[in-house]
Amino acid sequence: MKTNTLKSNFKFLAIVTFLGLFLQSCSSDDDGATNAAAPVITDFEFGEGSDHSTEPFAYKGSDLHLEAAINAEGIVSSISIDIHAHDLVVGEGEVEWDYELTWTDASYLVINPTFHEHIDIPSNIPAGEYHILLTVTDELGNSTEVEGHLDILDPIAISDFDMDETVARGSDFHVEYMIAAVNGIHNISVDIHAHGLAIGDGEVEWDYEEVFEDGFHEETEAEFHKHFDVPATAPAGEYHVTFTIEDEDGNIFEYEDHIDVTA
Repeated sequence: MKTNTLKSNFKFLAIVTFLGLFLQSCSSDDDGATNAAAPVITDFEFGEGSDHSTEPFAYKGSDLHLEAAINAEGIVSSISIDIHAHDLVVGEGEVEWDYELTWTDASYLVINPTFHEHIDIPSNIPAGEYHILLTVTDELGNSTEVEGHLDILDPIAISDFDMDETVARGSDFHVEYMIAAVNGIHNISVDIHAHGLAIGDGEVEWDYEEVFEDGFHEETEAEFHKHFDVPATAPAGEYHVTFTIEDEDGNIFEYEDHIDVTA
């Protein structure tokens, strides 16, 4: 009987020891899984999509290139991008732009994916500085973020604008400015008109419109320098002047000013 008791005690101790080792092993495995390092994001770059640029700027109405290398001990479950601005003035015809998108493509749901995407930038948003945030999350719930700043530019811009403030009717006034159009200039339109001016004896209402292409078509940089004749019969008063530049992609840029026509 004593021998049987010893055998029973030995079996019990063996079972307890085995269970202890098994539970310790499982606990170690679990700790190893939950302690896996969060994803590491390197070489995050973004810029003009057509050139796969790494310079942090892009143009309204074009696309944005995004790329990053991801080192992840756990399998990636999602990659998200967030683009937004702070306190940019929303002009006439523009809308505020907040962009969020999450990718769960099979090609990204791996250990060490390479992230590469292009997204469209609306043409009707304010130009200025935007904050960009890339987030990578793995299947264990670990998450890593990397951020930067993106300048979104107008595809058409003018600088060094100079126009006469007054002009005597029967003479001319001059206008000059520089144009930068990343997609090339298609044409430039000029519209001069007045509102509600009284037309006296011998006067004729004056509305002027002209489209300029020669010397500008397909140029990415150009100087606009013209003189405009004011008829001697034009009523005196304030005239509204609009310069409209259209690029080869159909983007439109308008600049407005006023000039006083004197008798």
